[in-house]
Amino acid sequence: MKKLTPKDLCRTTDESALTFKATSELPSLKQVIGQERAVRALQFGLELLAPGYNVFVGGLPGTGKSTIVKNLVKKFAATKPEPLDWILVFNFRDEYHPRVFSLPAGQGLKFTKQMKRLISSLSTDLPKVFKGELYAKRKKEITAEFDTGREEIIAGVNVAAAEEDIQLTLGQEGFQTIPLKDGEPMSEEDFSALSEKEQTNLNGRISTIQELLRRALRDMAELEEEREDVVENLQEKIALDSVEHRIGRLLENYSEYPGIIEYLENVRDDIAEHVKEFTGMETSNGDDEASPQQIQKALLQRYKVNLLVDNCRQKGAPVIFDTNPSYYNLFGRIDKKAFMGAWYSDFTMITAGALLKANGGFLILDIQSVLQNAHVWEPLKRALKNKSLQIEDVNEQFGFSSTTSLRPEPIPLDLNVVLLGRSDYFHYLQEVDDAFNKTFRVRADFDYEVTRTAENEHLLCQFIARVCREDKLPHFTSQAATQIIVYSSRLAGDKGKLSLQFGTLVGLITESAYWARKQRNRQVQKDDVRQAIKEKRFRGSLYEEKVWDNIKNETLLIDVAGERVGQINGLAVYSMGDNSFGKPSRITATTYMGEPGIIAVEREAKLSGKTYDKGNLIINGYLGQTFAQNFPLSVAVTLTFEQSYGWIDGYSASSTEIYAILSALSGFPIKQGIAVTGSVNQWGEIQAIGGVNEKVEGFFHLCDLRGLTGEQGVIIPESNVDHLMIMPNIQAAVKNRKFNIWSVSTIAEGIELLTGVKAGSLNKHGNFPARTVFGEAQSKLKQYFVKGQSISK
Repeated sequence: MKKLTPKDLCRTTDESALTFKATSELPSLKQVIGQERAVRALQFGLELLAPGYNVFVGGLPGTGKSTIVKNLVKKFAATKPEPLDWILVFNFRDEYHPRVFSLPAGQGLKFTKQMKRLISSLSTDLPKVFKGELYAKRKKEITAEFDTGREEIIAGVNVAAAEEDIQLTLGQEGFQTIPLKDGEPMSEEDFSALSEKEQTNLNGRISTIQELLRRALRDMAELEEEREDVVENLQEKIALDSVEHRIGRLLENYSEYPGIIEYLENVRDDIAEHVKEFTGMETSNGDDEASPQQIQKALLQRYKVNLLVDNCRQKGAPVIFDTNPSYYNLFGRIDKKAFMGAWYSDFTMITAGALLKANGGFLILDIQSVLQNAHVWEPLKRALKNKSLQIEDVNEQFGFSSTTSLRPEPIPLDLNVVLLGRSDYFHYLQEVDDAFNKTFRVRADFDYEVTRTAENEHLLCQFIARVCREDKLPHFTSQAATQIIVYSSRLAGDKGKLSLQFGTLVGLITESAYWARKQRNRQVQKDDVRQAIKEKRFRGSLYEEKVWDNIKNETLLIDVAGERVGQINGLAVYSMGDNSFGKPSRITATTYMGEPGIIAVEREAKLSGKTYDKGNLIINGYLGQTFAQNFPLSVAVTLTFEQSYGWIDGYSASSTEIYAILSALSGFPIKQGIAVTGSVNQWGEIQAIGGVNEKVEGFFHLCDLRGLTGEQGVIIPESNVDHLMIMPNIQAAVKNRKFNIWSVSTIAEGIELLTGVKAGSLNKHGNFPARTVFGEAQSKLKQYFVKGQSISK
């Protein structure tokens, strides 16, 4: 047992050891503090670049892992070559499956512009070609040639009709055959005057001429089709010559890319094939058909180039941090537009997602966001496993889309994915997802604390300087910087550690600067930091104040003076968001004859967790090991946290409960001005607990409210002394002997301090001395045993 001195309660920093007067004299932090394991693992994953060696970066939120990872990845990516550009073009064989090509960085934009200029030039120049004299002359010659043939066909029919005294006339309803009499059209009276035989003969001659006429019309139609074919061939030849003249240089420039060459040839042939639509020569035949301008616009759309990824300004490999990895944001989107009551889409409405933008580089994602977004995790693993990206409509996969969607060609993937998240996500995925270990083989764990050395303290001061410069805050004096260092150790809960929860530290730096400006200080002073800590605690302490009000007005009964048998003050930590505080709780124990064992009221009421129940079993083990070597225990013990109506878990109060039981058995009262915390093992050794600072401060606050007597204090485990980073006001109270903090390592040490009576040691007969706590407790247990034996007889 040791009574702690003010030096034991907190580790400060010697201001004289700091070689600066203000952080403005220090360089901004450029290195990573205390994350050697994580940095080495991350570098390994980035440099290996092998299938499946993607990285999972784990650690607590606020440790700066996102910023550190982004900086390290960007630094590494800057040494890598620029990735390829990706373009999407129309597939002339299957319009529902656009083609995908890659080009060197910057060439994608160049090719897109070249194609735009080519089509723009052709859409202007080709119509001029077909309005020129050369084309008009050649078309006129073709038309004249076929007109002559048509006239010859009609002339032949006229000759045959004349031989049969039949005249051919062309009216609105087409050709008509009219019989002649004396060179004049025969009237109906003349036809009626003919004999029946003559009428039959005339009708036969008319039928013969009409059949000749039908054959002639068919020949003329075939001749017209042939003429149109010749004209179209002429148009295609002229178009091919014009396009070839302009596209030839592109074919030379991209001769190393077979896919691009094939595409350019398809463009050339398609323009020639659709030259009428391209030049606007196509005419509309009805009100319901599209206008020539609409037809031309639709045709020109297919010659556009969709630049999916442009790396012309990229320096090194890309680093993409997608903060909202929805399916479309990650894999790409196929947009649709409504037109005349229906949805339509084309290849120009396809956009790249983060996976494609990061192709050839690095993609950083938050695992929680990935898992929260529907239909993302499985496709992501599949894409990384197959090293291939398929841009598709996710609705079509599940049958939610009634329209046929586009499906571009798969795109090869070559990138590393870095997942950020808490370590429990890693353990969960490792357990439930067999493919996870094969996809994310590298684990980089970020620590939440670092050893407190002079070097690391100096690096933390450089971190303060960096935050001040980046956020344009007033710099910190060396005294103010020491307060940040002390606060960092308190966050870590260890004198020998510094917290790496940079998010919390940045918040304190920012708030301290606010109070400095409010006081019109040119630099942040020590008192500004203390004010920031005080105000932060005040903002989150509403519930805490309500608790203290209940204790102050004795709605919650807790004594801090006097003595009481079987009653002791335990300590618990309550957390409300980022604000934690210690709260004293009255624990009572009663003993009586009955079924041996401990009756924990909270457990029986189903208000306890498993670790609390475990603590009660350990207490059973301790009592049995200590007192039941010569006779069995025949005592029933009831334990409860008085006026506790919520959930209880943990066994940091197990030593406290043992003290209450020993007091109830021995009859020696416990000093109510002392509160206790600490877990225990079956051998009675006191073990470390969490939240030691908050627990001490909580009981001090209660004693301060009731009036400090100098007899009050807290008993903590000896193994928790190195974790003490107590607030300055408590340090002062201890220094002035108004408050006490003791450390103990065994139950015996604690009970002696609480009762003022010796604990007692076993003699060779297995008995404890009389008038000691253990001796009187053993005596009471023997009485229970003897009475129990008598009753059973």
